[in-house]
Amino acid sequence: MENKSCSYLLKSHTFKNGEKNLITDVKGIKVGEYTIHDKSKKIHTGVTAIIPREDNIFDKKLIASAEVINGFGKTAGLVQLQELGSLETPIILTNTLSVGTALTALTKHMLSLNDSIGTTTGTVNCIVGECNDGRLNDIRGMHIKEEHVLEAISNADDTFSLGNHGAGSGMCCLGLKGGLGSSSKIVDIAGKTYTLGSLVVSNFGAAGHLRIDGNFIGSEILEKQKENQMKEDQGSIMIIIATDAPLTSRQLNRVCKRAAAALGRVGSYIGNGSGDIAIAFSTANTIYHDSKEINNMNFLAEDTLNNIFLATVESVEESIISSLLNAEEIRSGFCLESIDCLSNYISQGE
Repeated sequence: MENKSCSYLLKSHTFKNGEKNLITDVKGIKVGEYTIHDKSKKIHTGVTAIIPREDNIFDKKLIASAEVINGFGKTAGLVQLQELGSLETPIILTNTLSVGTALTALTKHMLSLNDSIGTTTGTVNCIVGECNDGRLNDIRGMHIKEEHVLEAISNADDTFSLGNHGAGSGMCCLGLKGGLGSSSKIVDIAGKTYTLGSLVVSNFGAAGHLRIDGNFIGSEILEKQKENQMKEDQGSIMIIIATDAPLTSRQLNRVCKRAAAALGRVGSYIGNGSGDIAIAFSTANTIYHDSKEINNMNFLAEDTLNNIFLATVESVEESIISSLLNAEEIRSGFCLESIDCLSNYISQGE
């Protein structure tokens, strides 16, 4: 399935997209997916695996951070990630009640690659994020199994499908079918070119609030879909931000905070019942697990970060819109249309 581009809808954006316009435009990153769609049993769920680097990330950790914008969520591993500022495993995204399964599977995967974990060194901090797909998926059935997580890891590539795939399979967003979205931006800073990419699982927002490039089109959704609408901003969004720009953990936390501006751009007011969580990492520096000496690292000056902040907002905004544009209608008890119901608006810029 070829992903649909939404760049033509975002005329106000400053930065150009990367070659694939995916988070994998950041060199070394791969994304894998496992998807389950069984309409007869109301099963629409899956797993998305973000592989941050090609070699062993436990031995060669990346600098990272996270921000809990609103904490109605069950993500695993954020406490140590925020405390130590390092990422040492792939990032797994799935549905809320499959966090435990995904955590066990990812732990087993890391143990299989590293004999030292739990023996000659400490344990491992696995990262698992989630959104609740229970409106469209039989979430109580707990249909995600450990082998599905491992398959998502093993089939990771630099191209992947958006919309109703992987962890985005059963998600709803702003009154429409949500799902998996991704985008990348090219940023020039002090004569050097960097790539910043994002990936989202969109499952948030109240119907009638959608904005695209500042244009309020949510009222059109309410006119076309009068039943089964979420009247309050609730759900969740997982936001993964990656860059090859050299940033410290503190700077990456500042980047994570800017994701909230992207949510506001598309019409979210970050409601009480929404779990809005951003995780960011940089591939520019390596923290060696066994290092006992001083780590020498380069990082950008604070005064140069504005382009990184703006690229973050634009990339996350585009990722959210791409999740809507690439999603397909699901009728599974709860009827949810795709953004194609706004075909007159979507066709305007093509």
